[in-house]
Amino acid sequence: MRVKAQALGAMIATALLMLAGLVMAVPASSASLTEVTGFGANPTNLRMHLYVPGRLPARPAVLVAIHYCTGSGPAFYSGTQFASLADQYGFIVIYPSATRSGSCFDVSSPQALRHDGASDPVGIVSMVRYVQQHYTTDTNRVYATGASSGAMMTNVLLGDYPDVFKAGAAFMGVPFGCFATTDGSSWNSTCANGALIKTPQEWGDLARGAYPGYSGARPRMQVWHGTEDTTLRYPNLQEEVKQWTNVHGLGQTPALTDQPQPSWTRTRYGDSGVTPPVEAISVQGVGHSLPTSGMELAAIRFLGLTDTSGPSPSPSPSASASPSASPSASPSASPSASPTAPGPCRVTYTVNAWNTGFTANVTVTNTGSSAINGWGLSFTLPGGQSVTSAWNATVSPAGGQVTARNVSYNASIPPGGSTDFGFQGTHTGDTGKPAAFALNSMNCVIG
Repeated sequence: MRVKAQALGAMIATALLMLAGLVMAVPASSASLTEVTGFGANPTNLRMHLYVPGRLPARPAVLVAIHYCTGSGPAFYSGTQFASLADQYGFIVIYPSATRSGSCFDVSSPQALRHDGASDPVGIVSMVRYVQQHYTTDTNRVYATGASSGAMMTNVLLGDYPDVFKAGAAFMGVPFGCFATTDGSSWNSTCANGALIKTPQEWGDLARGAYPGYSGARPRMQVWHGTEDTTLRYPNLQEEVKQWTNVHGLGQTPALTDQPQPSWTRTRYGDSGVTPPVEAISVQGVGHSLPTSGMELAAIRFLGLTDTSGPSPSPSPSASASPSASPSASPSASPSASPTAPGPCRVTYTVNAWNTGFTANVTVTNTGSSAINGWGLSFTLPGGQSVTSAWNATVSPAGGQVTARNVSYNASIPPGGSTDFGFQGTHTGDTGKPAAFALNSMNCVIG
């Protein structure tokens, strides 16, 4: 473990606080791995280690990096490149540790597979809330990654808490709900062997069912798997792709297929750019041993952590929540979670309707003084309207509260600049317009 002199001093100071019976929840020292206790609701007694680089932007992003079975947070810290990448790109890393026998995370119990379900995901989200409170982070940039058991937990977190996590990168995992059991066992052989096959709709329903009533934006997902994995077998990669493409309202046909390295086959769904809704990387000839060199960088690039242009336009209202506050108290990034005043954007929306169909043309104008690099426009379609196709953006899900996201060639909107997109849909009689629009969680002027 990498420990510097200043870290040793912090550890001694913390020990003195313990002996004195004082409060333990103190912020971690910069550029050291520090254990934090008393971070909030923690029904399964997980441990929390925190890595805070010495230099951070004003509102840094947060990455939760989750270990494999038999591992620990400190082991994942020392055995992966996420901490050194955090030094380079300026984000905070949380390393949870499972404490049950075998040091695997709970990804199988009914409690683990629902929002606020009194198992490991609750403790991990409490860790995120603690960091948000103590380090004034960008609550619109919270991500998860992990290997094996940690990859399965990444899938679970994105299903349980789509209001908290914006994207995930899972190395050698399985779909949300694949490992589910009801007999108290934490192992599902059918899933591990890649023999649990479902339709995209069935997988998508499992993920959506973790948080009934949630209608906000869904997190992006990157999945990795070795073709020779005999622990969590390779067919699980395609089942994950089925699940997350369905969650985003996408089909199974990639927008891009390429080979960034000779043994990697990468497919992107919904967009061919660097941050598509879903990305899968198949690693030829490799077993249960990911990530290997270069993969962590590819993962944080997908997550958006290599973007050092600055924080997203607005902190989430949940940034001031106490560490022990219920994670469900955080409003989703939707137009209904209104700030006190409109943000630096204007939306023009026109509809051309006929019989049971319509087209909508949308212009988004950046009325602020800073460039927008990467955008998502959220709005709620009137009842009975459903999107069937789109151009110059990806739009998902098909109805209700939807989010239109940029494609590779129109991600940047300069100050005073505009971008246009459109979509075609069907309706059952109501051809009205959305009542409100939010660009990257900031409400826009309509006009």
